[in-house]
Amino acid sequence: MRILLVGAGGVGSAVVPIAARRDFFEHIVVADSQQSRAAAAVARAGDRRFSAITLDASDQAAVEAALVGHRCDVLLNAVDPRFTMPLFRAALNVGADYLDMAMSLSRPHPGRPYELPGVKLGDEQFALAGRWRDRGRLALVGMGVEPGLADVFARYAAEHLFESIEEIGVRDGSNLVVEGYDFAPTFSIWTTIEECLNPPVVWEDGAWHTTEPFSEPEVFDFPEGIGPVECVNVEHEEVLLVPRWIDAGRVTFKYGLGEEFIGVLKTLRKLGLDNAGKIRVGGVEASPREVVAAALPDPATLGERMRGKTCAGTWVKGVGRDGAPREVYLYHVVDNEWSMREYGCQAVVWQTALHPVVALELLASGVWTGSGVLGPEAFDAVPFLDLLGDYGSPWSMREQTRGALLSA
Repeated sequence: MRILLVGAGGVGSAVVPIAARRDFFEHIVVADSQQSRAAAAVARAGDRRFSAITLDASDQAAVEAALVGHRCDVLLNAVDPRFTMPLFRAALNVGADYLDMAMSLSRPHPGRPYELPGVKLGDEQFALAGRWRDRGRLALVGMGVEPGLADVFARYAAEHLFESIEEIGVRDGSNLVVEGYDFAPTFSIWTTIEECLNPPVVWEDGAWHTTEPFSEPEVFDFPEGIGPVECVNVEHEEVLLVPRWIDAGRVTFKYGLGEEFIGVLKTLRKLGLDNAGKIRVGGVEASPREVVAAALPDPATLGERMRGKTCAGTWVKGVGRDGAPREVYLYHVVDNEWSMREYGCQAVVWQTALHPVVALELLASGVWTGSGVLGPEAFDAVPFLDLLGDYGSPWSMREQTRGALLSA
């Protein structure tokens, strides 16, 4: 397998040391708009199976040329979702497989944004599913941690733990602290603004509908010492993926943002600083969101200042295989001290980067196969979850008890 990895930011640069410990691929070309960033990621690996190039992810023709020129049969998209469609189309046009961690962007309903979805996350990609099937190529979409591992958990629960499912709820929380900063997001602020300020989507009664940002607050008790964290509805791909393959009465995604983070996001919205459109300031054009991102520290550089754990998981409620009511939380925790010591990567970006590498190994070995535009739910969950242990980062499951999930 020859892979074009587009993006050498926090997640892309974490993919390199994770993949470097495995032998399923022949070569990975690390591409970034800043050649120095791609080169630095490759240099840290010290492995001849990696090389670095300069590439503009928005330039579809250039991406196609890179795929062909470097004989890559898979494109791994590790840039923010603004660039999903040119990368997606480039892979389709040259006959390469494709994998991403964030799907094509949504657009709110023009008249009823907090009731009905407009263009949903991934709609542009699923519209081309027939072309991918006709070419016999695979686009595996939403294959990070959330979405990604969370969706694998949902498939595992549906096949092995439950007779019927009332609700699947992805719940993400942490107790991470960044020392030395008043405000320092641990993940891309561009992506965080996009998913947190858009109308969240909920699947219920056989249809998707939307709510207001930060709706339905609840306190979820996260495992391994993280403890209770208030979580709120956020727009996320799992809600758009899970119902396509798994029968569940309700599907939600709730993120443990915290009161301060929510306050900052609301302020950005009030000031128009969440706007992704270009404005002119003097003789320079930039989007307000890009300015905010440039003013904040790069999440990839925060590892030495971070402490704590991050948890990604899927809560499932329904009727178990024995016919009795059951609730479980399947989860994956990463301790920042461990990820920094083992890989030199902070916990959030490392956790996101791990799962596409696992998926690529399953595709390379032929354990996972398919064509068209597919989510993680379309594949057998057991080989994926087993392989996590081989990567030194196993998953866990907790039987839920009253008090693990509380109304705020």
